[in-house]
Amino acid sequence: MELRHLRIFAEVVKQGGFSAAAKTLGSTQSTVSKVIQQLEHDCGMPLLDRLPHGIKPTDAGEAVLQRARTMLAEQERLESELAARRGLETGCLRIGVPPLGSATIFAPLIAKYRKQHPGIRIDLLEEGSNRLESAVQSGEIEVGGTLLPAPESFAWQPVREEPMMALLPAGHPLWGRKSIEFFELDGDPCILFERGFALNAIIASACRKKGIELHEVARSSQAEFIIALVAAGLGIALLPRIIATSHGGVKAVLIEDSDLLWRLGLIWRQGPPLSRQAQNWVDLVRKHSSPAA
Repeated sequence: MELRHLRIFAEVVKQGGFSAAAKTLGSTQSTVSKVIQQLEHDCGMPLLDRLPHGIKPTDAGEAVLQRARTMLAEQERLESELAARRGLETGCLRIGVPPLGSATIFAPLIAKYRKQHPGIRIDLLEEGSNRLESAVQSGEIEVGGTLLPAPESFAWQPVREEPMMALLPAGHPLWGRKSIEFFELDGDPCILFERGFALNAIIASACRKKGIELHEVARSSQAEFIIALVAAGLGIALLPRIIATSHGGVKAVLIEDSDLLWRLGLIWRQGPPLSRQAQNWVDLVRKHSSPAA
């Protein structure tokens, strides 16, 4: 069993198939397929279920994947430490950011990091907070962005706190208000994010506390499309102030409720120390964070 084979296996799982992995690795599909077959032979059992539309790790494949990510991360650490002893700065920063707010909060910091550490390759995963938590836990990435409070299995650093805004379509009874109480939205049709977004859980928790109900009419993973649906009159939406905007067909109104706050943080696994690259990222974000903006 070779590290090279484990790296290819991890990439096949990440890309969801042999062809996509081959493109990423700069190899051929047949070469990648032969490597996986050899790895399965070495392990003595199938590691992947070949499905009509992609692949899925078997139970044994999941176990190999977890170990592979740990071993590959340790290899990167060793290479980075040896490079540092030679006066070089190399390696990879593996981070994840959520779609909401990242253009404003993280994009400038990623550019700043790149300028400070030009020798570091940045592998970026953009997904909802739930997916990023799983990616950190599995070792796919070292540091991810999620909504706080974070699960106890993670160490965390607050980044930004924002109030929530109600986006109202034209003609809504609360259109002329500058701020509202959350209970005033009881019974409204509401456009939510896809289920991978932790914001849904925060909204659901606030609804339970206040004893109100929002009627789901649609879901989307794109804030811009949600805003367009509000403008079309489909329903209201709840977004953090940092991305909520008013225009001709949409009015953003502040929700006065301490139970409904958007609190963004960085998370990483408890226990093992962060790589030099990841620690530099956490330090940079901490320096420029605004936990109570």
